[in-house]
Amino acid sequence: MEIISEGHSASRPPILDGKNYSYWKPRMISFIKILDGRAWRSLVAGYELPMIIVDGVSVPKFEVDWIDAGEQASVRNVRALNTIFNGVGLNVFKLINSCSYAKEAWKILEVAYGGTTKVKISKLQLVTSKFEVLNMSEDELYQNITREFWK
Repeated sequence: MEIISEGHSASRPPILDGKNYSYWKPRMISFIKILDGRAWRSLVAGYELPMIIVDGVSVPKFEVDWIDAGEQASVRNVRALNTIFNGVGLNVFKLINSCSYAKEAWKILEVAYGGTTKVKISKLQLVTSKFEVLNMSEDELYQNITREFWK
């Protein structure tokens, strides 16, 4: 009997195993949005604890003192964070298991597996330079050239 690990159901998020980030990210975005669009917006905008001023200092409110808006914002953050937690493998989870905010976990995964802007630019420059030196003679097969290019 085949075990459905991911991708075969609207109730199961895609799984990031550490090697498939470019495949996982757009699918996870779609999964979170369809689950709860406000949870996605919470992830993008970030979540902040409801605060109160005590003796001139801003401190987090106790949960029992939250008004509906604060509680709903918390639920949206937790929903997005839970979806991310359930959409990663065990080794990836170790990177984000201490996160309390969905945006924080998302950013960690983005840097760890998507790379920073500098890394992306470097990868693009490498591909560009490989392409520029690519030569194909008349007797070479296309498959051989593409295999060499992506080594």
